[in-house]
Amino acid sequence: MDLHLQRGFFRWSILMIFLIFVGLVIKPNEALSSNRRTLFDSALAPPPPVGMCESSVIIHGYECQEFYVKTEDGYVLNIQRIPGRSSGGGMVNNQPVLLQHGVLVDGMTWLLNTPQQSLAFILADTGFDVWIANTRGTRFSRQHVSLDATQSAFWNWSWDELVDYDLPATFDFVFNQTGQKLHYVGHSMGTLIALASFSEGKLVDKVRSAALLSPVAYLSHMTTAIGVLAAKAFVGEITTLMGMAEFYPKGEEVAHFLNSLCNNPGIDCYDLMSSFTGKNCCLNDSTIDLFLKNEPQSTSTKNMVHLAQTVRDGIVSKFNYGIEARNLEHYGEDRPPIYNLSNIPSNVPLFISYGEKDALADVGDVGLLLDKLKFHEGDALTTLFIKDYAHADFIMGVNAKEMVYDALIAFFKRH
Repeated sequence: MDLHLQRGFFRWSILMIFLIFVGLVIKPNEALSSNRRTLFDSALAPPPPVGMCESSVIIHGYECQEFYVKTEDGYVLNIQRIPGRSSGGGMVNNQPVLLQHGVLVDGMTWLLNTPQQSLAFILADTGFDVWIANTRGTRFSRQHVSLDATQSAFWNWSWDELVDYDLPATFDFVFNQTGQKLHYVGHSMGTLIALASFSEGKLVDKVRSAALLSPVAYLSHMTTAIGVLAAKAFVGEITTLMGMAEFYPKGEEVAHFLNSLCNNPGIDCYDLMSSFTGKNCCLNDSTIDLFLKNEPQSTSTKNMVHLAQTVRDGIVSKFNYGIEARNLEHYGEDRPPIYNLSNIPSNVPLFISYGEKDALADVGDVGLLLDKLKFHEGDALTTLFIKDYAHADFIMGVNAKEMVYDALIAFFKRH
């Protein structure tokens, strides 16, 4: 392999690590600003400079709108809408679909391939009213009614807050805009927060059906040595980081962290991407190039710690503060409450697709999830197993339409 290819592959490998809970970089807090951002007067506002609509949707000939939604805890979230097409050339009460990305990326992940290969465009072409979520902390969702993203308090959240605030705010907004229940598509952490929400009775009155791609509710079978070491590194930092800072996945510190992992016996740093995600079968170079131009995105360190706790503990629970007194303060008990996935209503239609090569959504862990859903009613649970697919293939695979999306759309149409 020549030097150019080696550098390109190493860069890609590093960024894939960001996607699956790895790295240990805290962006130093800048001087606190005296200015306070305020919420837009109208829900529909001009997009940020070179917003997602302008850069990645309108250029393909699709209509696109940018919206801003405020959560109950004051975060301002950016959402894109691609109105579905119809045979008559306009919208005819098209069913809304909400696309929710995973950790350390944003809604751009649904737009990386050609319109014929990207799920957002395929859904719009099929006649669905497509909405793309961008969780707090990502590039277009870095506003708050009283906090600034340079303040550590802005980053004091984990995926619990995505369950409690981001998803409800987004669901409510789309529901109120369309007057219809939503179909939902989540990938990776986007599946985790949906399952946790449904288990607590949230959103079930507004969801029509949900498609979960590479579900990561359980992570105890993630046995890659480098993945386990990375998870331990995050959990080990809980007492010093306190989850109060931005996890900024860029900078020289990442190289130092990778070097520390690579020095461990049994770690293969020549194929980091496959070591973490499994061997993705169906990505092309142009998709990878576009991915590298747009990702990764920031999240909170507390969120990364919470995900690492899921790997370590093998359960789906709220954030563990590591000290009984702090857990008592937050939850009224010395251990964080568990999200009981068996409580997901059996009549909520679920489409679950997973791959044999996926090193994150391991077949064994998906089996644990399916066991929790064993009492789901008849056609309310559909599973699709893809033998050759790994974690990234489900959103970036050039053949994902034929392998996954056609079946997903057929499931939506049945519900």
